[in-house]
Amino acid sequence: MVKERMYNARRGSLAEEVRRKQSTSVQTPATRRSIVAANALSLQAQLKYLRLPTFEEIIMSAAVSVPKHQLFESPNSRAIEIGPWTITARTNPISNAGESDALQAAIGGIPLPEMTFGNNSLELEHRESGWKYAFTTEEALKGVRNGELQDGDGGVKVGYADAWLRSRTGPTSHIPMPKTVPTKPFDWTYTTLYAGHNDPSSSHTGGWQPADRNNPKHTIPLAELTRHDPILFYAEIPLYEDELHDNGASHLLVRIRVMPTCIFILQRFTLRVDNVLFRTYDTRIYHSFASSPPLIVRENSGWEAPYDRVKHRLPKRDDLTPLTDPMWIAKVLSEIPSEISQEIGAGTKWRGLGTKIEVATLTR
Repeated sequence: MVKERMYNARRGSLAEEVRRKQSTSVQTPATRRSIVAANALSLQAQLKYLRLPTFEEIIMSAAVSVPKHQLFESPNSRAIEIGPWTITARTNPISNAGESDALQAAIGGIPLPEMTFGNNSLELEHRESGWKYAFTTEEALKGVRNGELQDGDGGVKVGYADAWLRSRTGPTSHIPMPKTVPTKPFDWTYTTLYAGHNDPSSSHTGGWQPADRNNPKHTIPLAELTRHDPILFYAEIPLYEDELHDNGASHLLVRIRVMPTCIFILQRFTLRVDNVLFRTYDTRIYHSFASSPPLIVRENSGWEAPYDRVKHRLPKRDDLTPLTDPMWIAKVLSEIPSEISQEIGAGTKWRGLGTKIEVATLTR
């Protein structure tokens, strides 16, 4: 009751301040009638602008207790131990020449992206079940088509594609192919459907199963993720990025946050091919600490749309900056009707379109 009285008092003082400012301003009869009619709306706008939390949000925030946890940090990694979980995020500089050669050989010889973070990774371990899951650059690049594009690969062709491919794989390339690996065509956009992988050292034998859409536990609760709970651990891990020989951009990034009630991971692949298309592929992983037995929800979603359709949604026609922002691109693609962005796409027949939800139960 005390918190509720304090909250109501704060709202009351704000309302009084709005009315005071209105009463001291110069008003004509016409504007006075407009102000009276819009008084409630003006107050609501002021309250919204100041982003005051609702009473329910205050109570919910106060009710969330922070579980015991421990943080670890080194120059190139950060980790958290919370309950039966150990989560480690590794962020390192771009791979050097020797590391790049080894990585290129490991993924089948395709040229590496211009910015390859081969030593970056996100690793999760659930000690009670032996489940280990990871996101790594090597495994992500193994998901890029190595060879001639096939149906469903979502191949993209632009005027400079052939010249670009020759510049990356030909004898004058600045990034020559290893002599022991023959030059091969590959998906020059670095599109991947990689969604993380089970670590080889994992002792958990269970796999991913299709989610039951009638089971609310098999969904990712957006209300919980948008709540203003404390963030106990956060990391942003870039895996690779390439400017496609000035024809656009392609990049893959992993983010994780651990809150008192859950773990949430978002891996996002974003592709922009100038004057051709935009493409996004998201992998979301969610785990509630309250689930019993422990349950992991994984949602994979792909969107695609012609370049001009996205460009027409720019807030300002003369400002193209949002076209380089993965968050803005993803937002616009998700707002386009799904029958277009997740079925028709940009006409590439890419197999990544649509949404698939799976779950994994962590038991021995």
